[in-house]
Amino acid sequence: MSKKNANPELEQAILRLFKNNPTKLFNHKQIRSRLEDPQDTQDIIVALNSLLAKDLIGELERGKYHYVHQMSRIEGYIEITAKGAGFLVSEQEGEEDVYIAPRDLNHAFHGDLVMVQLFARKKGKRMEGEVMEILERSRRKFVGTLDRMGDYAFFLPDDRRLYVDIFIPAENLNGAKDGEKVIVEITDWPEKAKNPFGKVAQVLGKPGEHDTEMHAIIAEFGFQVAFPPEVEAMASEIPDTPSKEEIAKRRDMRKTLTFTIDPADAKDFDDAISFKKLEDDLYEVGVHIADVSHYVKHGTVLDDEAFERATSVYLVDRTIPMLPEKLSNGVCSLRPHEEKLTFSAIFHLNSAGQVQDEWFGKTVIYSDRRFSYEEAQEVLETGKGDHAEELIMLNTMAKALKEQRFKNGAISFETEEVKFRLDDKGVPIELYKKVRKDAHKLVEEFMLLANRKVAEFGYKQNEGRDRKDKAGFKPFVYRVHDSPNEEKIIEFSKFIKRWGYEIKTGSEKQIASSFNQLLDDVEGKPEQNILQSMAIRTMAKALYTTKKAGHYGLAFDHYSHFTSPIRRYPDLMAHRLLELYLNKSKLPKYMDQAFLEQQCKHSSEMEQKAAEAERASVKYKQAEYLSQFKGRVFEGVISGVTEWGIYVELIENKCEGMIRLNTMHDDFYEFDEEQRAVVGKRYKKRYRIGDMVKIQVKKTDPVKRHIDFIFVNR
Repeated sequence: MSKKNANPELEQAILRLFKNNPTKLFNHKQIRSRLEDPQDTQDIIVALNSLLAKDLIGELERGKYHYVHQMSRIEGYIEITAKGAGFLVSEQEGEEDVYIAPRDLNHAFHGDLVMVQLFARKKGKRMEGEVMEILERSRRKFVGTLDRMGDYAFFLPDDRRLYVDIFIPAENLNGAKDGEKVIVEITDWPEKAKNPFGKVAQVLGKPGEHDTEMHAIIAEFGFQVAFPPEVEAMASEIPDTPSKEEIAKRRDMRKTLTFTIDPADAKDFDDAISFKKLEDDLYEVGVHIADVSHYVKHGTVLDDEAFERATSVYLVDRTIPMLPEKLSNGVCSLRPHEEKLTFSAIFHLNSAGQVQDEWFGKTVIYSDRRFSYEEAQEVLETGKGDHAEELIMLNTMAKALKEQRFKNGAISFETEEVKFRLDDKGVPIELYKKVRKDAHKLVEEFMLLANRKVAEFGYKQNEGRDRKDKAGFKPFVYRVHDSPNEEKIIEFSKFIKRWGYEIKTGSEKQIASSFNQLLDDVEGKPEQNILQSMAIRTMAKALYTTKKAGHYGLAFDHYSHFTSPIRRYPDLMAHRLLELYLNKSKLPKYMDQAFLEQQCKHSSEMEQKAAEAERASVKYKQAEYLSQFKGRVFEGVISGVTEWGIYVELIENKCEGMIRLNTMHDDFYEFDEEQRAVVGKRYKKRYRIGDMVKIQVKKTDPVKRHIDFIFVNR
């Protein structure tokens, strides 16, 4: 039988595919699906073997092929590890990260956009490269401690990923003293210099003090507390009350019963709910949202600042708002007994939560009552108090809406949240579990309804239009959540079997149903928090985009964020688009899909940074709280294992610390990545995620946000 010859045109087509995706691995099925012209599988395999023989492609592992680089260059964002090595991280699934040795970083820092020269891949080795150019610095300011040495100082960064100290000459110390925590800005890094040069931009104070550390966290993640003077000036010029002329343009809801339900200590009230009985089993429910877009116009310094911040940041003891206080706590806040301008979604529903009619538009409201969650909950439980009848009916509809969501495949990710009670100096004196009751869920369901219906309205603007046809396309801003990655689900399913739990993977609805059953089954058990956290990590991350509309976790085909424009920029974007479409106005050139997508990407990134800053503030307070319990024994559950230690979450208060492997002297322990376990080399003792253990608090370092445990009675 004669050997089949490779088709030269097919070879070139496959080679082009590899050249255009220099860091991606392909198997023959993936190649076939990406080729423009249909090809026979056998022909593709022959072409691949021919390219292999010519050393134009390589086979990393059986059936997975990659491009053999001929001095290829790619750009991307670099991640630096605590050990000083770098990785060019690909955002594309299936693509490899590029390893960059410390000697090849060439002054690049964590998060920088860089151009990397790829090295020729060695057989059996991962892809490597060298930073050739820094295209964009992610940041120039860093937080750390000053180490003075006479007339100069070195800056020791808090972030271990900043792998060099910064040299500060005497004239740039800005009055900073030895040992103080400061913010330093890099001014220069000569090509042959070992260390960059910098100047002290701000003195934060003495390490370990509450305000010093909270300001350090704010600065570490690139947030600003104060607003620029021009932004505050513009905000101050906004009238405190709406004009008669503006009120006259709007649907008047001031005589309809309206109230807010928020945390007891809330100051910014984004949303209010109105209620009116229309006829037997038909009710009008209004979801009224602060009309931020009326006050914050595109192209103003106020809007530019709101976009840069993109979100309010909620730390343990404070909020860093997206908008100046005049707006967030004043003009836009739906405070009781004040006339306020709102953007509303008004629904006609029956007691079963079925929407009979809907209306969107600009309104004016008057809030008759401000409920805290606790006050509203008391009314629901006792049936007595202000507006009891209305609250009870709203709760009935909310429960029906929730039931329908879960029938459609929604997932109940209600994780246990622990809050701190602080004294007047900011020291944590108590940890308590935040309990979500019907009052919280009532508000949530009507906000979800408004967000879903607004997204449906935005999506319908292009009905009957080919979505590939860019001319006349009407974009909208969605909050999307992809269905989970199949491999991650299978891996998670295998992992939970050791506790006797199961995830059915036959369909997306089966997966959702299995997740809900799991979350019900683990409630109140020691493994609850760990398995809930791992289940959430199995899911894709939610983000903002104009490109698709589905939200897997909520089981909505279309979902947006419309209900919190005081604290989220994408909601403000949704308001602007909704107003244009309601008025049948022409979309301004600056609001095309590409522009909006860029804003969505920035908003998603800032949301992630805000979440990281919040976690950092929690870790700081956890370490500070446990400082009073050194030597005390707690029960915990292993929440993570790594090559350097075992993470344990305490059952009593959810604080998490680490047992370092080098403190476990009864054996030499190694990390087994495949088993997600730490295993003793000699006695084979195994520690896995989810194992119940007893630990003792050995050491806490609030400044570094570290908590060290040791095992007890192993």
